[in-house]
Amino acid sequence: MSDTPADLAERIERFEHMANADPDNEMAHFSLGNVYVLAGRHAEAAQAFERCVQANPEMSKAYQLCGQEMIAAGWEDKAVAVLEKGFEVAAGKGDLMPRDAIADLLRSIGREPPQLAPEIDEAAERLRASGTFICTRTGRPGNKLEGAPFRGPIGAWIGENIAAETWQDWIGQGTKVINELRLDLSREEDQETYDSHMFEFLGIDAALLGSLRASTSG
Repeated sequence: MSDTPADLAERIERFEHMANADPDNEMAHFSLGNVYVLAGRHAEAAQAFERCVQANPEMSKAYQLCGQEMIAAGWEDKAVAVLEKGFEVAAGKGDLMPRDAIADLLRSIGREPPQLAPEIDEAAERLRASGTFICTRTGRPGNKLEGAPFRGPIGAWIGENIAAETWQDWIGQGTKVINELRLDLSREEDQETYDSHMFEFLGIDAALLGSLRASTSG
């Protein structure tokens, strides 16, 4: 289900309210950035992701999207600084997908990724060896969910990638979504609305969602 301009405007207004009401809430800034991306508002998306990494300097994906939107807005010089920092953060946590995406973004504007100091590679190796669970959504250490929160490939992915603490944050946020939008989850369209907010909150983008759904077809 694609968003109409009215749907996007409503979602933007909601996340703007959340971000302004709680400036330290990196989730609100991240979600706001994502809806700005969907609306093609690149400069505002970049600023939202920039506030996200200010609130949580460990969120590799936010650096990637911030740099991407800065490039789209024509702010290549600013993008380089953000992407180089994000590359180091992602590499230091062994967060390979954002690291490689950031490297591609830098190369797209004629820059090579920075050379990493040996201690960054060593820190990533220590983190991998420790077995510490790192939440894909926040980039922070946390507790692994005891199992998938619901059946199917999307639930399985959440169980493997999203920390229990982040999932509890979504439960609280999801309750607000239900109440504010007066959703009735017995209605298919309301369930789809709820799911779209959940995917957005957890950082499940369209490409990942398509891949997960494709894994059960055919």
